[in-house]
Amino acid sequence: MDRRAFNGRALVAAAALLLGVGVVTSPAPAFAAPASAAPPVKLLAFGDSLTAGYGLPEAQGFTSQLQRALTAKGYAVTVINAGVSGDTTAGGLARLDWALADQPNAALVGLGGNDMLRGLDPGAAKTNLDAILTRLGERKIPVLLLGMLASPSLGRTYTEPFNALYPDLAARHNLPLYPFFLDGVATDRALIQADGLHPNAQGVAVIVERMLPAVTNLLDSLPKAGG
Repeated sequence: MDRRAFNGRALVAAAALLLGVGVVTSPAPAFAAPASAAPPVKLLAFGDSLTAGYGLPEAQGFTSQLQRALTAKGYAVTVINAGVSGDTTAGGLARLDWALADQPNAALVGLGGNDMLRGLDPGAAKTNLDAILTRLGERKIPVLLLGMLASPSLGRTYTEPFNALYPDLAARHNLPLYPFFLDGVATDRALIQADGLHPNAQGVAVIVERMLPAVTNLLDSLPKAGG
């Protein structure tokens, strides 16, 4: 083989190798970094044993099932379980500032069931809830009020003022109202735990399914990031 031809081919090969290495090691073109995703919305579930998931494993409780349902619908949201079993409206008012330390973007407020079960004054429950809603309003935290209905066994003199307090407060504070937390569950023994009061996992699933449109409406009403 002609030495000059060989040397020419060697030079071409070497150049190609150098070019190849150059392609691999050359800096990548600079592209603008994508904007970071907005942090999840914080939804405070502020209530009593119904919110806390009394008698159920954590994954089957109200806030966990609601979290999964919202995620399945594409909502970037963290549901904060701020339920305390046995809590009354007075207890909720006393711990509200502590619950707000998480700086929620919106809140579900579901208290009053224990006031009713203990036969506490509906007027006092209304005053306590009014104070809770006022404080949330001052913080500009949108609220979905979760209502409760009194047992008919308590008689009309109790049930009428108690049942009226949630619609009255929703109107006073211009809030959306979900009229009855236990809607579709309270009278179905198959959906209630052995204590006769609290929903089982299937009951919670029914509650979440029925409440979900009201919750998504609340989330949809929030200001959009950058808006």
